[in-house]
Amino acid sequence: MNLSFSFIIPVYNRPNEIKELLDSLRIQTYDQPFEVVIVEDGSTISSEEVIGEYVDVLSISYYKKPNSGPGDSRNYGMQKAKGNYFIILDSDCIVPPQYLIEADKSLQEDFVHCYGGPDAAHESFSNVQKAINYAMTSFLTTGGIRGGKKSVDKFQPRSFNMGISKEAFENVGGYGNIHPGEDPDLTIRIWNKGYRTKLILEAFVYHKRRIDWNKFYIQVNKFGMVRPILNKWHPETQKITFWFPTVFCVGFFISLLLALIGFKIPWFMYSTYFLVLFIDALTKTRSLKVSVLALLATVIQFFGYGYGFLKSTLYINFSNKKPEEIFPKLFFRVK
Repeated sequence: MNLSFSFIIPVYNRPNEIKELLDSLRIQTYDQPFEVVIVEDGSTISSEEVIGEYVDVLSISYYKKPNSGPGDSRNYGMQKAKGNYFIILDSDCIVPPQYLIEADKSLQEDFVHCYGGPDAAHESFSNVQKAINYAMTSFLTTGGIRGGKKSVDKFQPRSFNMGISKEAFENVGGYGNIHPGEDPDLTIRIWNKGYRTKLILEAFVYHKRRIDWNKFYIQVNKFGMVRPILNKWHPETQKITFWFPTVFCVGFFISLLLALIGFKIPWFMYSTYFLVLFIDALTKTRSLKVSVLALLATVIQFFGYGYGFLKSTLYINFSNKKPEEIFPKLFFRVK
């Protein structure tokens, strides 16, 4: 099968980030030509000068457009791309040298029109970045859906590291205007068109997650808020597991109250969970500081997502307004 890859990378005010990503793409060990399509999404800090340093070593197409969000910018890039298989990356990723070899190998052996790859923590990441990466990829916190678990269910790719064929993109129509949440929405529509998805474990990236604790809370809170919207759009995808973070948080407060009146068994169960989480983080990160921070990251993740999910569920199910009217900040207006 003759696959021609085009990397699709939206960028917004991140010239230093895009430089690191391009540095990693220039040392790919893949021996076939590939294209890099960069879409400047209404940035006020341009990446044009940085990108100009790579025009002689990479096949780069560079476009500027008004700000309309990552989903629309990815669509724009895929419309302009020359390849027949698109690889979508976030600008805060670093790609290992063997990435394209592994992706091509897996697709040649078992072709799918859409795949996803895991994210990992690079040794250069800060302790906070490593802790957040652990919380978002560990089986003990998310079931491993982002980190590399071979799920028995259908795998939902995430657009920080996602491949989609030109055929599937044109047939499905690309990303919608919700953000975050554009990834599962696109994947569900891909499934509804009869296309398969899969996880390629070997096609991983290092995802920097350029966030502090406050930004992390805002991010996971939005993740929680968009899930009930997706459930409303795609009711066949609803799962009881989506309630777990909310139930975890409510149970945590109840266990604390019960402990104050002398009934400590629920509190002991929570303490045991966090102990197991700490040991697992210590085993994987080999850092005492990162492991402690991983506990904080997990708490923020559960409470941020759980509160957002509960709030959105109540609004979506007990209001006559459309999601776009209830949560306008979760939607980009595409002109």
